[in-house]
Amino acid sequence: MRLRSLFLFDMRFQTKYGFYFLYTVLTAVYIVILLAIPGSWREKAAAVLIFSDPAAMGLFFMGAIVLLEKSQHTPCALAVSPVRAIEYMIAKAGSLSAVSLAVAALLALAADAKHLHIILPGTMISSVVFTLLGMIVATKTESLNQFILWTVPVEFACFAPAVLHLFEVTPTWLKYYPANVCMDMVSGHSPSAAGLLIVMAMIIILFIYSGFCVLKMWDHTGGAKI
Repeated sequence: MRLRSLFLFDMRFQTKYGFYFLYTVLTAVYIVILLAIPGSWREKAAAVLIFSDPAAMGLFFMGAIVLLEKSQHTPCALAVSPVRAIEYMIAKAGSLSAVSLAVAALLALAADAKHLHIILPGTMISSVVFTLLGMIVATKTESLNQFILWTVPVEFACFAPAVLHLFEVTPTWLKYYPANVCMDMVSGHSPSAAGLLIVMAMIIILFIYSGFCVLKMWDHTGGAKI
């Protein structure tokens, strides 16, 4: 019941601050772009857009959400409530992943991409990874400028290898790099068992560490400049 309430609260919160309106506009723009480019490029362009935008929205939106919550002293209320860190994290990841899946499906259909049964799970996994990374960074920062600065190395480590891998300009052994495994799935290719296992292991590690970060944030509740 608490998890359901948290999930619905996050959905309302994101609606109130225009997250869904923004992504409706962006999705329309992306679809126009996809339809305007040559068909032979469309599938890879869709993969880049899905990976770098809907799948990664957790990284950027999570920072904005957590910093807004800090400015409104929401962690103070959560710290003394029965809500557990795991419930807080699942609700955040679930609400953002739902939007990512919807946008990814629209972009994939616009690009006439095949293998939706791989693309959508890949988007889900990518979204969870980026949401947890965003949560870790956001809990450790106190302003939007600081958050943006801290996300630069995260963006570089995730996006650059994945895009290079998509265009096959990286060594073969880098196919096991977690971001590259996610890109393979987003582009409609089945991942290797070893690659999928590595990504799952990374998600577990990120989940545990982000839970520690959330608890630490609740222990040091206070406002934030944004």
